[in-house]
Amino acid sequence: MIAELKPITSPLVEVRNLVKHFPITGGVFLREIAAVKAVDGVDLAINQGETVGLVGESGCGKSTLGRIILRLEEPTSGDILFQGKSILGYDSKKMRTLRKEMQIIFQDPFSSLNPRKNVAHIVGEPLYVHGVKNRREREARVLELLEVVGLKREHMRRYPHQFSGGQRQRIGVARALALNPKLIICDEAVSALDVSIQAQVINLLEDLQDEFGLTYLFISHALSVVQHISDRVAVMYLGKIVETAESGFLYEDPLHPYSQALLSAAPVSDPKKKRERIVLPGDVPSPINPPPGCRFHTRCLYVDKICREQEPALREIKNGHFAACFFAGSLSAKRAVTVSS
Repeated sequence: MIAELKPITSPLVEVRNLVKHFPITGGVFLREIAAVKAVDGVDLAINQGETVGLVGESGCGKSTLGRIILRLEEPTSGDILFQGKSILGYDSKKMRTLRKEMQIIFQDPFSSLNPRKNVAHIVGEPLYVHGVKNRREREARVLELLEVVGLKREHMRRYPHQFSGGQRQRIGVARALALNPKLIICDEAVSALDVSIQAQVINLLEDLQDEFGLTYLFISHALSVVQHISDRVAVMYLGKIVETAESGFLYEDPLHPYSQALLSAAPVSDPKKKRERIVLPGDVPSPINPPPGCRFHTRCLYVDKICREQEPALREIKNGHFAACFFAGSLSAKRAVTVSS
């Protein structure tokens, strides 16, 4: 069943034609000889209070995009707007102030927490950095945050190695919430956890969103998790976004051939339902030298001459459903011919 669209509000964060190329140097003088095109012309808007899922294969640029939005990585070109204002010109002082509004939950709960610090220090450190110097005030806030994420007072004096993976991720969530941010980027926030613990953390994130009006960019390769938590989904391939739509529409009727193949590989919970598996030929091209035209044409089952020569724009095919494919509106007919042949 397709969910109803949420009312559209003004974007909290927006990226325009964002590019990030990592230089590769060589030779005696270490000159740039090539570049890894990790993010290559991405446009994306995230509205206040919604969750946007970002999916794609490993190495497609998802995490890099999230880090650029927070300016943990500096973009090669493009623009980043937060509440309508470009933040690329901000110096370190202005960015430190902005950090209160934008936080991240890292992928690995085992390496993202300092093993030499106890929980009170880990969760309280953002408060100290941003001006809460009184120890009692910090610890009171830390206790409040721990209770919010389902931990107890006695956990404050413990160290990360004394917790399970799910508990460590809850500590990461508490740390991200410490400064009352508007935007939280969840970078594979549940991928390192067991399935039962994943469900607990996802439910916690949804409860916190309802309670505090949070906005999430949820980066993941777990399609079932993204479907459960996201209002909208963006599909990324080789540094570019190839499809965006409201979650229900995208999962019910993917328009881009890469999205169709990606979703065909996702497990189905109902054993009575069968999904036709789409096997893509070849491997993902190198981001150092991506193919001309449509970047997916080397693996696409419906490739045509125009795909090899021109790059398709991300265009609206249906209401609120965008795809970067010349044949997105007629893929059902093309696919029927391909399957029957």
